[in-house]
Amino acid sequence: MLRTQNLQIRRGRKVVLTDITLELKPGEVLGVLGPNGAGKSTLLGALCGELRAHQGSVWLDERELSDWTGTSRAQRLAVLPQVSTLDFAFRVEEVVGMGRLPHQSGRARDAEIVAAALHAADAGHLSGRSYLALSGGERQRVHLARVLAQLWPGEAGQTLLLDEPTSMLDPLHQHTTLQAVREFANRGAAVLVILHDLNLAARYCDRLLLLEGGRPVALDTPAQVLRPEPLKAVFGLEVLVQQHPERGHPLIIAR
Repeated sequence: MLRTQNLQIRRGRKVVLTDITLELKPGEVLGVLGPNGAGKSTLLGALCGELRAHQGSVWLDERELSDWTGTSRAQRLAVLPQVSTLDFAFRVEEVVGMGRLPHQSGRARDAEIVAAALHAADAGHLSGRSYLALSGGERQRVHLARVLAQLWPGEAGQTLLLDEPTSMLDPLHQHTTLQAVREFANRGAAVLVILHDLNLAARYCDRLLLLEGGRPVALDTPAQVLRPEPLKAVFGLEVLVQQHPERGHPLIIAR
């Protein structure tokens, strides 16, 4: 379980994120929303230990994140950044296999996990191809498979952090990606995912954190967060909010 209390991040003298208190719960998908520059990626950087907190702390399983060794942390915490760069012609399964480096599960077991993670990311058909020959969306799905493989099969005590994992994907693969994330959480992992699409957030997330100017505006269920008033205040967007006719979650329609 990953949690933080009164977290504050500064860049120089400027406070870029403050008053962040949250807990990522096993079996839950927490979505993070906000306009550009709201502090979403900064939050993810702080939660994974990339950015040092000026105030407050981040705990992983009741120990401060900084107290974990790199290998032990990587067995419990996986991060998919907004941009993943790789300039060598590795085969797809070799890229996904990098997620298994913190483990000592054996070559045969690792191969099984790599295949399962590729299938979960709807990228099994890419196996054998050069990573450099893939489209941007295909590369994004391969990196999703890599972080899934790192924590496979997903269970309580493991945490997955994803920064805009659907940004390069077509509509179908936006849903297959978030369905894979949802199923990963259903097996017990805690998931935080940064999204821009309000309707995807409404469909796949259990709770939403709405940020503006580096501060939390709301932290609650999609039905409580995705209301016309806070969306107008944060995004400057006038919307209609209706109930999805089949699934029951909020459906956001721009006026």
